[in-house]
Amino acid sequence: MSALILKQYKSYKKSDDKIIDCIPEKWSFARIKDVISKITSGVTPRGGAESYVDVGIPFLRSQNVHNDGLRLDDVSFISLDTHMEMMGSQVKAGDIVFNITGASIARTCVIPSSIKTANISQHIALLRLRKTNEIRFISYYLQSQLVKDYVYLTQSGASKEAFNHGQMKCIPVPLPPKYEQRSIADYLDIKIAKIDQKINLLNQKAMLYGKLKQTLVNEAVTRGLDKTARLIDSDVEWIGQVPIHWKVKRVKELFEISRGRVIAQTELIDNGQFPVYSSQTQNDGCLGYINTFDYDGSYITWTTDGANAGTVFLRSGKFNCTNICGTLKLNVKHCDIRYLYYSLEVSTKHNKRIDTNGAKIMSNEMMFIKICVPPQEEQTAIAIYLDEKTAHINHIVTNITNQIEKLRELRKVLINDVVTGKIKVTTEG
Repeated sequence: MSALILKQYKSYKKSDDKIIDCIPEKWSFARIKDVISKITSGVTPRGGAESYVDVGIPFLRSQNVHNDGLRLDDVSFISLDTHMEMMGSQVKAGDIVFNITGASIARTCVIPSSIKTANISQHIALLRLRKTNEIRFISYYLQSQLVKDYVYLTQSGASKEAFNHGQMKCIPVPLPPKYEQRSIADYLDIKIAKIDQKINLLNQKAMLYGKLKQTLVNEAVTRGLDKTARLIDSDVEWIGQVPIHWKVKRVKELFEISRGRVIAQTELIDNGQFPVYSSQTQNDGCLGYINTFDYDGSYITWTTDGANAGTVFLRSGKFNCTNICGTLKLNVKHCDIRYLYYSLEVSTKHNKRIDTNGAKIMSNEMMFIKICVPPQEEQTAIAIYLDEKTAHINHIVTNITNQIEKLRELRKVLINDVVTGKIKVTTEG
């Protein structure tokens, strides 16, 4: 049985392109327009929300397109009639889809054989290749860092990232002979599948630890640490029973509720002293820094709008919040804000109002959310317990995340080096 191995090419030649310095001697230089027979983008159904059905033709959005393939867990569907009205945005198995706007710009994959037909949104471009080229090779090439660099350098759009058809047609392509395209694709199919499998297993492991953490917090803030405590009905469906000596209170009984202000990106400065927290959850929710502060002390903040609505953070010191970030300042005695943070972390998950933008918990909704309030001594004991347990789980998840990032980097480098000719795939048997 033959085996695929890697080595460098014997000789290279100049490519006459700013992005691609040189290519293997026997490769040719092309542009995407030279390898495709069709390029188009999708559209939004004319009927708006009424166009979507429970079962029908898949309608692909940018969030469905990932470099490791389509993700259809949250895919929408349109009727056959709507599908036929949108013939220009129809895709079929073997087509390449490529995100052309937003944060996911340049994510790309091939439509699998399991998808007989589908439609794409206006945020996705369709590339249909000429039969003279190997689809898998071109798809891998479009995932390369070289292409991403090209997109980021040439994208347009004043308000958000964008990439038009003219720019896409000019993407440079180092093109091996078709037999070599096939060898490269065969090699990457094997190697990338193994890497993706490891990433998927690690993601599942991280999710299990996330569920364990959620269970620990939920049980501690609704049942306490004393498993022998007598329980009574809380009269709150999602809470269920609580220890008989606990109380259930609304947020407005415990906190002074406010909301941040509009802080433009242009106000942020490189060496600012005080953080600005926003609706995002990455980087502890920090958007950037300025030299003034609106809040000083211990607070709980929450995201009011969007996909992260209801996410809470425990803040201290001097800081600022944007207008899509609510603040809670404790205004009663004999309460431990760390415990209340954990309790709110659970409560907000059950009190989000789902809407077209994801979800919302506005100030007038936050005030009526109910949380369990044990005596202060128990609050502190629960907070200490959860600090220790969640820190341990967070440490494990961080290690898993670091492993995933290393595998993703390996995936990226491997694809880029093989499809650009930095290393050569050969067959020995």
